[in-house]
Amino acid sequence: MLDEVLEWLDLKPGGLYVDATLGAGGHSAAIAEKLTSGTTPERPSGRLISVDRDAQALELARERLKIFGETVTLVQAPFSRIAEVVHELGIPGVDGVLADLGVSSMQLDQAARGFSFREAGPLDMRMDATGDEVTADEIVNRWSEKEVADLLYREAEEHDSRRIARAIVRARPIRDTAHLATVVAGARKIWGRQRLHPATKTFLALRIAVNREMEELGQFLSRTPATLNSGGRWVVLTYHSGEDRQVKQALQQGERAGTLRVLTKHVIQPSEREISANPRSRSAKLRCAERV
Repeated sequence: MLDEVLEWLDLKPGGLYVDATLGAGGHSAAIAEKLTSGTTPERPSGRLISVDRDAQALELARERLKIFGETVTLVQAPFSRIAEVVHELGIPGVDGVLADLGVSSMQLDQAARGFSFREAGPLDMRMDATGDEVTADEIVNRWSEKEVADLLYREAEEHDSRRIARAIVRARPIRDTAHLATVVAGARKIWGRQRLHPATKTFLALRIAVNREMEELGQFLSRTPATLNSGGRWVVLTYHSGEDRQVKQALQQGERAGTLRVLTKHVIQPSEREISANPRSRSAKLRCAERV
């Protein structure tokens, strides 16, 4: 939803922006291009702070973004630390913040990261591979059946959570992502027409738990408003109902408190054309608010 992101961010010449989830750098590149377009001595470029907890993503994006020079500053940090990042750079406030939640296509496409069920890979799923978070292997092969079932239902609303958890425990040791996907597919009931792979929700729940994503999101949502200048835009892209619900509630709470004005009264979703070109975008939802 690149066009929609740029539209709702409403980039200002000379503005200062944060891409809180850099990923492969697609959004950052588009924002930086807008900020540097038509730059002159009288009309200096804006500035973009691009943040990601994944060191590998930062290195790949660094090459992509080097053409923008000092316009882009890369920072390795979880997006929950947005306030600290801005403060440590000596910035009093920014004119816009973007967060594109969830796992990036780059991470999904690398089997060695363990995010995808389409190829065999290690049961890892850590976004920061240097961190001390638990891995998916620990959850899948060591947690109790009840703990696994509760996780699947709580984080991914998986209705077959108990059936799947029972199958996982019986199949231990689970060797890799492909083995896990096979076990889940064999345990899950068929509910009408299947648009998603049977293991989609299981992998989602594991990834959320490994990276403490909902906790990170909660901290990001509570800290971001204080980093925004008056009139600053805040754009968030979510990909599952738990994320979207938490974002919606945070924006509404900010509006009731008089610190935010919600601009997207109805959630913005990708066009049929974009879904056709990029099926992974089908679950994306965009919400935007403005600091007042």
